[in-house]
Amino acid sequence: MSDTSPENNTKIDWRDRLHEIIFEADTPAGKRFDIFLIVAIVLSVIVVMLESIASIREIYSYELHFAEWVFTALFTAEYILRIICLRKPLRYVTSFFGVVDLLAVIPTYLSLLLPGTQYLLAIRILRILRVFRVLKLAQFLSEARVLTTALRASRHKITVFLFTVLTLVVILGSLMYLIEGEDNGFTSIPRSIYWAVVTLTTVGYGDISPQTPVGQFLASLVMILGYAILAVPTGIVSVELARADTQVSTQCCRSCGSESHRHDAVYCRICAEPL
Repeated sequence: MSDTSPENNTKIDWRDRLHEIIFEADTPAGKRFDIFLIVAIVLSVIVVMLESIASIREIYSYELHFAEWVFTALFTAEYILRIICLRKPLRYVTSFFGVVDLLAVIPTYLSLLLPGTQYLLAIRILRILRVFRVLKLAQFLSEARVLTTALRASRHKITVFLFTVLTLVVILGSLMYLIEGEDNGFTSIPRSIYWAVVTLTTVGYGDISPQTPVGQFLASLVMILGYAILAVPTGIVSVELARADTQVSTQCCRSCGSESHRHDAVYCRICAEPL
């Protein structure tokens, strides 16, 4: 016989209500919570940046330190509440936002043992990605999902392409080492490979440059080749983007907290729980 006591119903309603506020942006309370959270994140990142300025840190050291611990306590409580209101909290803990939320508070505690690690708190800016859900910009969520799908489908072709480029820069660097030699700044094959990478990607720092006519001719070929190579990964991803067509909603799973489901989804794409 199931337990339908008022106490148990109150507990269930409390967790569901908490989930609605923290994870959903479809309700006024949920939207207010997420907007408050985004403001807190922006302010906390500003505090970290100001603390890295010596002149400001000398004058407002206590105030900045106090503000940082206030933000850390706030984000710690939020992280714990997110875990409490999920039926499968491990899914959230190991998700992208779960890891980011954890990294947003760990540096402050680590700074008690390792001074200086508090500056890693700038990673909190990644949490601003929640703005896409708060403002219900579903079209941006959809485009992000399409891009992710396209990149995943392109990974094998991109891997082969990168391996080809790696082989090419090794050959070009070795040739330039033989042509120019140590007298012209190409002191080793690894340094010559560095030149090949910089030239092939059209960055061109200019710290190393060929001096002989043969070396300059080879450098010209590498520059022209660079423009052609840069177009290859763009074409690969563009083809996969044309194939991908996914629409997503802002619905958040009550069990594992995952987002970016299809607009017509009935079950969670991660844990298969009803949405």
